[in-house]
Amino acid sequence: MKSKNAASTARIRSFRPIANQNARVLILGSMPGGKSLQARQYYAHPQNAFWRILGDLLKIERSAPYQRRIHALKSRRIAVWDVLHSCVREGSLDTNIEAEAPNDFEGFFRAHRGITHVFFNGAKAEASYRRHVIRVLAGIDTSLRYRRLPSTSPAHSTLPYARKLAAWRAILKAEEKP
Repeated sequence: MKSKNAASTARIRSFRPIANQNARVLILGSMPGGKSLQARQYYAHPQNAFWRILGDLLKIERSAPYQRRIHALKSRRIAVWDVLHSCVREGSLDTNIEAEAPNDFEGFFRAHRGITHVFFNGAKAEASYRRHVIRVLAGIDTSLRYRRLPSTSPAHSTLPYARKLAAWRAILKAEEKP
């Protein structure tokens, strides 16, 4: 349910991207949830399946320190960011997001020309990207391939973990392509 008084809810901001110059794969969320914002870490909620899935796929220890997990992603040429730079949201649910302001994808893709695949962590990330970003990228020569993956959010727990993991294997295939 949308907030009736968005003006009284504080604007929240996402984090800088996890990326290095040789990234080939970009995983996009919508906006960090409350636990992530408090921890200043992507996907910090203990019930979010992101690090479990990436750990299983990339052989990254889920309990490893955050910086080590970040290093492992970068070494596998995987970038992580959010579609939204800022928004107004009561709580942590994507359905409560209002007053969306996107990140600078034109600048990001100009700086990370090796990215070939963009994966959306759920429907909200994809919808926000299509609403705010696609038209901005019209002037950039990109041949990006897009795919929505099942959300890793604890709010989307109806899909069994094994099926989420199977769907997320697509990042391994994209990562390996020259």
